[in-house]
Amino acid sequence: MNVHTQAILVASRPHGETASIARLLTEEYGLVAGYVAGGRGRQLRPVMIPGNRVDLELRAKSASQLPFARLELVESRAPWMTEPLPAAAINWACALTASALPERQEYPGLYEALDGLLTAICNAPSARRWLGAMVTYEALLLRELGFGGDKPQTAGDLEAQIEVFRALHKPIARYLLADARGDVMAARVALGERLVRMVEGS
Repeated sequence: MNVHTQAILVASRPHGETASIARLLTEEYGLVAGYVAGGRGRQLRPVMIPGNRVDLELRAKSASQLPFARLELVESRAPWMTEPLPAAAINWACALTASALPERQEYPGLYEALDGLLTAICNAPSARRWLGAMVTYEALLLRELGFGGDKPQTAGDLEAQIEVFRALHKPIARYLLADARGDVMAARVALGERLVRMVEGS
């Protein structure tokens, strides 16, 4: 395996003393995993943030071997990880992607949709401008993985969009994350609670 492409980092977990195992969504190869030497070190720590767009090189001697990955930052979403609501949205979108998709199956539409969603979260002035993109992405995941569902109605005020968000909770838990750890859905619950507090405070 020898891959050089752009990717969105959707998950990173510690491995050994200083390395990380990264999971990344690519347009051409779908979800891929790689061993990142020094991924927890000072130099790469800013790169290993979920949501970041990176230049990815993957190398493996055989299909059964976990590839070695080299990452270079292309676009950082780190500045928004200090803001509670955007951070919750980015974390949920990335955790859902990393947990729901099978590895090495091509989903070019999902790559484009996730990149667009993350861009909206980071550039929109409020959740009113990106929550529609979030539920559209969730519904697209359901359709791409064979669980059907109509394109959600994303028009209306924030309260109406939150109701659409709530309606997708059960199918996501039942179909996309049935085998995932409970803390993945906990990220969605946390996002929903922040959205409700936003409405109540407005």
